[in-house]
Amino acid sequence: FWLKPVVLKSRLGVGETELCDIMSIQVYDDYFKADRKIVTVKDVEPEKFITAFSQHLKRQGRFELPKWADVVKTSKARELTPTDPDWLYVRTASMVRKIYIRKGMGVGAFRKIYGSQQRRGTCTNTFSKSSGKIARYILQQLEEMGLVEQDEEGGRMITKEGQRELDTVAVQAAAEEEGEDEN
Repeated sequence: FWLKPVVLKSRLGVGETELCDIMSIQVYDDYFKADRKIVTVKDVEPEKFITAFSQHLKRQGRFELPKWADVVKTSKARELTPTDPDWLYVRTASMVRKIYIRKGMGVGAFRKIYGSQQRRGTCTNTFSKSSGKIARYILQQLEEMGLVEQDEEGGRMITKEGQRELDTVAVQAAAEEEGEDEN
């Protein structure tokens, strides 16, 4: 079935299509989410998975934080270091999720993904890539942990053990999300 936005007339005679559009989209989403089982990373909201997997990495203790993690900038376009003390865990979770979804991503791709606009005073802003050292270090750590491996066609890809671990964290994150919805 397809829901069409309905124009509701209020007392002032003004149409309220935006509210009705949001309501129809919510009903449509709920229709397809009913009786759906979460089994992979793709089924979970990105923010929920990234926070859950970063906490998982921190709890495990297998991911080593380098000495320079608290003093390094993430890009030449940045002025300060990250304010979050666990920023490297969050970046790692984000990177491993991106490799899960699309294999073959390497250091250059991650430099472009995490790049940003560089402010140059009175000159126009230009795009600037992020730090390659951070991306390279994270990928090397993920390889040591056995979550990713080098692809023959270039870049990295998820290993079977890595896919299993990411999917278990995704199921746990979805269970926490459902627990919050019920409360």
